[in-house]
Amino acid sequence: MEQQILTLLGETQLPAEAPRQHAERQLEQLYTNEAFPISLASIASENSLPLNLRQSALLVLKTFVLKGWSPTLDEFGGQVLINNANKEQLRKQLLEIATSGLNDRKVKGAASFVISKIASADFPDAWPDLLPTLVDLVPRVDNDRLHGVLTVLGDLVDDGFNEDQFFQSARSLVKCLYDVAVDGGRKLTLRALAVSVFRGCYDTLEMVAEVHQADVKEFMSEALTAWAPIFIEVLRLPLPPIPSQDDEDSAGEVFETWRGFIALKIQVVRALEKTMAVFPTLLISQSLPVFSATWAALAAHLAPYHTFYIHEDRQGRLEDADRLPYTLDFLILEELDLLRSLLGVRPVKKELMNYLEPAVPASPEKEWVADILRLLVGYSQITTEEEGLWEIDVNVFLSEESSETANYTPRNACSDLVDMITSWLPNQALEILLAYARTVSQDGASSWRSREATLFILNRMLVEYHEQGNDVQAITAGAYSDHVQPAMLSDDQFLRSRGFTVAGTIVKASTAQLDQVAADLTQKSLDAIRDDSSDIVKVSCIRVLRDCIGAMSLTQAKNFQIPIVTVISEYLSSQDLDELVDNEDLLNTMVETLRDAIQVDATLCLTSAALDVLFTMASQGARNMQTVDIVEEAFMGITESIAAQGMDAYSQLCAKVLPTLAGAFDVGNMTSENALVDMAATLLSVLAEHGTEPLPQGFVAAVMPKLRRILFSDTEFNLHQMATATIKHILAHDPVQMLSWRDPHDGKEGLEVILVIVDRLLGPTVADTSAAEVGGLAAELVEKAGSERLGPYLLQLLRVVAVRLSTAEHAPFIQSLILVFARLSLGNAKEVLDFLEQVQIDGTESRTGLDVVLRKWLENSISFSGYDEIRQNILALANIYNLHDERLSRIQVQGDLIMPKDDRIRTRSRAKAVPDQYTVIPASLKLVKVLIAELVNPSSPIRPNMSNGTSKVEEGSDDDEWEDEPLESLDLNAPSTRAQLMSWMDESKWSARGTDDQTQAYLGDFFRHIANEPDFQILYQSLDDSEKAKLQALGQM
Repeated sequence: MEQQILTLLGETQLPAEAPRQHAERQLEQLYTNEAFPISLASIASENSLPLNLRQSALLVLKTFVLKGWSPTLDEFGGQVLINNANKEQLRKQLLEIATSGLNDRKVKGAASFVISKIASADFPDAWPDLLPTLVDLVPRVDNDRLHGVLTVLGDLVDDGFNEDQFFQSARSLVKCLYDVAVDGGRKLTLRALAVSVFRGCYDTLEMVAEVHQADVKEFMSEALTAWAPIFIEVLRLPLPPIPSQDDEDSAGEVFETWRGFIALKIQVVRALEKTMAVFPTLLISQSLPVFSATWAALAAHLAPYHTFYIHEDRQGRLEDADRLPYTLDFLILEELDLLRSLLGVRPVKKELMNYLEPAVPASPEKEWVADILRLLVGYSQITTEEEGLWEIDVNVFLSEESSETANYTPRNACSDLVDMITSWLPNQALEILLAYARTVSQDGASSWRSREATLFILNRMLVEYHEQGNDVQAITAGAYSDHVQPAMLSDDQFLRSRGFTVAGTIVKASTAQLDQVAADLTQKSLDAIRDDSSDIVKVSCIRVLRDCIGAMSLTQAKNFQIPIVTVISEYLSSQDLDELVDNEDLLNTMVETLRDAIQVDATLCLTSAALDVLFTMASQGARNMQTVDIVEEAFMGITESIAAQGMDAYSQLCAKVLPTLAGAFDVGNMTSENALVDMAATLLSVLAEHGTEPLPQGFVAAVMPKLRRILFSDTEFNLHQMATATIKHILAHDPVQMLSWRDPHDGKEGLEVILVIVDRLLGPTVADTSAAEVGGLAAELVEKAGSERLGPYLLQLLRVVAVRLSTAEHAPFIQSLILVFARLSLGNAKEVLDFLEQVQIDGTESRTGLDVVLRKWLENSISFSGYDEIRQNILALANIYNLHDERLSRIQVQGDLIMPKDDRIRTRSRAKAVPDQYTVIPASLKLVKVLIAELVNPSSPIRPNMSNGTSKVEEGSDDDEWEDEPLESLDLNAPSTRAQLMSWMDESKWSARGTDDQTQAYLGDFFRHIANEPDFQILYQSLDDSEKAKLQALGQM
């Protein structure tokens, strides 16, 4: 059999699809053969076979185990495919492969993963000796085999053990890992791996603590008594000699020692950060020595960091095969993050603040603010790699400047630390930094990197200082002339760029209007955009213009509107438009600056090329969601502002805009550029939505033929949505022009055209997503055309809506259709119910439209979005309730979710196998429940209850021992974090759907009015406790 399997494994790696899929099916057919899994393990253990086949065998074995090992596995296929004897043999084979010193690490890793899956089903009952075997191997095996053992232990912790399995074995496991971590005779990377596995235990311990908090806390307190000293010892260890580039290339002993030290230090720092996040109070007693060691380490590592990444260009951000980071930049990042977390610990903060007391005599510690700021400046210097990247791609520079990047660097980490220090000591920190900046600028030997980094930290501090409500003008008066202006004249492009950026922050963050300073800076920025040789400086100045616009008076800002539009147009013309499509940050920067310039006085668009420039950039960024959003926001502001000035101004805007948008539709259709058509449709919808009433004559004739063509073409759903919404807006603003228009192609009137469009969108061939806006259009048509003009089409239209609602699944589409009946129910609720009862829906067991519509309506109401839509829905349902129609009590709908009795996590496979179950209740009761759900509990906070920095494990801990501010780092993988995020979905803590006071007042009056009605009293008895509590909070029960 092994030869047959080997042949099939080889064929699964063929590039041709047909033979590859055939081989995969052949392997699946062998699942029922008892020898199949044993043969796969034998292939994986054979060192003479090609590595790719051995890995493939383990991959197939993993799939086999998931499908056929045990019913407790999530992906179990329904039949156990291996007998107990073979299970025992396979477990031994896999453990031997994973812990062997001969096998390739990839093979051992794959075998370890399969072991973790088996262990999740078998340990400890069917595999009681698994952990004892592994623990027993640790002190006896060599380094190669120890690596395999630690890999298996790591997989068991991450994916193999559930909470109960883990906690039963936690003590021996943690002791085993500790023994490796402190063993100086072991390889440093193995010690690092042991610390990494220990850190992985925290997530499981946190889940266990939800049930056994006291036991877990006692266990971790005991564990950290042993671990904390070794952590502090590793933090204090000096780095070994720095390896040369040749040492790195040859991967000799010097480099391996360096790499091991860095890896171990990183894992220790991460373990300390994890401890602070999950068990913060357990480290309180050690917080000062940990802080001292971390500070000393950062100070000692600055010189090597400069050697590696500023004087040289060593490669950073590297991990080994075990995903252990081992480069110095990773260590610096972790240490900076740990330092920031430690600054939030009360003993550390108290100690530092005590040094600043006037009565404390002078000492080196008293200068800690200056020391830490110098340290941050040192780690904020532009690295050689960053310099090269930014010179090549200005887009990368902009993404770093705007902090819209996933590339978290020491420079970013220093920004976060500056924010924290500024929040503590705003004036003192700023004064100390300005004094340091003066020293740096006066030092002729200081490099441009040092001066730029000082201004970078200053800029971050000024932003935070301003956000606290402080005025930077007085405190930075001298800095502008002493540091900023000289920087703007520097020979280095990065220092020049930073000078302009800081200048922009100063004028923006000053509470008093600095008209002349801002005007001078604006002119200098305009000159630099035109004349500076560096693109880095040019794009920085484009960003600075936004700061200047906001700092100037309206009169002064108007004077610069045309120059700003002109310079952006010129810079845009100098760019390769094909490349600009990929330079999203650059494009967005230009669009944002142009938007701000236009918003000073939107009438600029009627007499200048501003809109032409905006549309040019829009066409280049049509594929980028952020660019589209910025352009849409800018155009919305323009349209609203100009429409507010009356019909004449809005008519001029339409005359300027409509030909451009029509051209975009035509170009997009010819080139199949859907993104361009989407952009044009979005802007046209904005133009119609915020237009005047009535619209300019000819508006409908200019746009309807194109909208009709879009809606009858097979295109993307969002384009259908935009076109439908545009027609709805036109109908809302000018029904006379819309309904009286005739299509020149077939002579149909507007009313007939809209009916045809609605009929098509409600047809079975159009997807829910494409038709998501049709309900709004239908409702608008009914309201504006009226029953007299619609005649027999009205009932036909409503019937089609009801029928389509019976098959709708997309939530926005369902809401759209329901609102047709909701809006009608605002004035004619009984007539709506009577009509729906007469409608028969085919394929729904002869149910009436009333059954179908009410069921969909009540089961989906709670997910409605939009203030107006929610308000209309509430009023409509209240009107229906007030009818006291007996038909509602006869209609059965979905009630409350039946909570499962077990607390297992619902995976996709489990949810598919065991769908959610709901109670079945009368529509009359469901209607009341829906209205109660819309009622905001007056005793509940509207904002979420943010964590105070302690996890769920630490509930009831002494607040006096821990800083009340939240930790800056958020572990999204931590169970407590996930639980807290999910808890925000609790309506009593967070309202994800908007509410308004008028609607809430109406609901309160509604329930007070019906409180004593006999029918309501009967329904009240069927409400759950939380619903009753809401009503009782109103005081009517």
